[in-house]
Amino acid sequence: MTAAPPVTVPFFPPALFEADRPALIALVREVGLDPEQRFILGARTAAFEELMRADLGAADVVACSSGTSALTLVLRAMDVGPGDEVIVPAFGCAPLASSVVTAGATPVFADIRPDTMTMDPDAAERLVTRRTKAVMPAHMFSVMADMPRFTELARRHGLRLLEDSAVAQGGVLRGVPAGLWGEAGVYSFVQVKTCGMPGEGGVVVTRDPALGERVRTLRNHGQHPGRRFVHHTIGVNSRFDEIQAAFQTHRHAGFPARLARRAEIAAYYTERFTPLAGLGVTPPPPDPDGRCFYVYTVLADDREALAAHLTAHGVASHVYYPQPLPAHAAFAPYASPGARWPAAERAARRHLALPVHHLLTDAQVQQVADLVCGFATEHR
Repeated sequence: MTAAPPVTVPFFPPALFEADRPALIALVREVGLDPEQRFILGARTAAFEELMRADLGAADVVACSSGTSALTLVLRAMDVGPGDEVIVPAFGCAPLASSVVTAGATPVFADIRPDTMTMDPDAAERLVTRRTKAVMPAHMFSVMADMPRFTELARRHGLRLLEDSAVAQGGVLRGVPAGLWGEAGVYSFVQVKTCGMPGEGGVVVTRDPALGERVRTLRNHGQHPGRRFVHHTIGVNSRFDEIQAAFQTHRHAGFPARLARRAEIAAYYTERFTPLAGLGVTPPPPDPDGRCFYVYTVLADDREALAAHLTAHGVASHVYYPQPLPAHAAFAPYASPGARWPAAERAARRHLALPVHHLLTDAQVQQVADLVCGFATEHR
């Protein structure tokens, strides 16, 4: 058997936080020896929340244990529960549906746009019923959803609008940051996100201070901030770690540069790949507005062959969602009998994510692009 070649272009860098090692070690010591001995929801978490709030121009930013937890907390804060329906994309990560189920409501799956792989506003509107309480579009890979359309849809039908912006920190559409189009949005800080950290965590961002305050109570066992052991509602443990808060504050100043490098790589890929659309490889739409560079994903007619071609030359790639959400056993009970989601099904068969992280060298980026272009030309 021929051994696989060494990976010369990793999908995610193994030494993502190597440059921050001294700072992280110092912060572990600082927090560990702090006389206050406050390891969750302390002054560092509050400072990080305020830093993000001011940076975004939000009314509130509430740090919690994960992006998934953030979605569930917002749904509960919006009083979404049993008997309610929430319209979600049929293509994407499990929390889009599981957070709705956890809140006691029913996810209703809408098909996606074939070009952006984000939820189709027209498909979503066709699913609105008297039981619909909220609509939850999600930004996907490197493209923000059509939030102006969803804002209008929610207004027209009197729906709550929750923006799953977990992958889109740093994205801006028509001058509005990702997460602030809806009543609330979320970011995830798992290490591979655009502003990830070495652990789990996330935030809720909102323009509504009352909604933020309710999320703040729910994340800490239903206690109001500053008043322990007085429980006003049934909450959960979704608290943020002080070491991670300090580390995120430390790295915050470098985020724009890291994001700009990702955008530069993505723009190069798009320029190289746009002529390949007729050859079976289609890049994301080229419009730079509303872009977030979590990963860069193409649609390939022969995805497995392209992935194998990249692997044979040491380039790692990744398939995120090999089937639409309603096709999973966990969510099939919530799908309408006989319903189909053709664009989601096609995206599940064709999408392939390429390396786009900020630590890639120019030579590595060119290597990826050359391999994809060479494959498309040879397999047309």
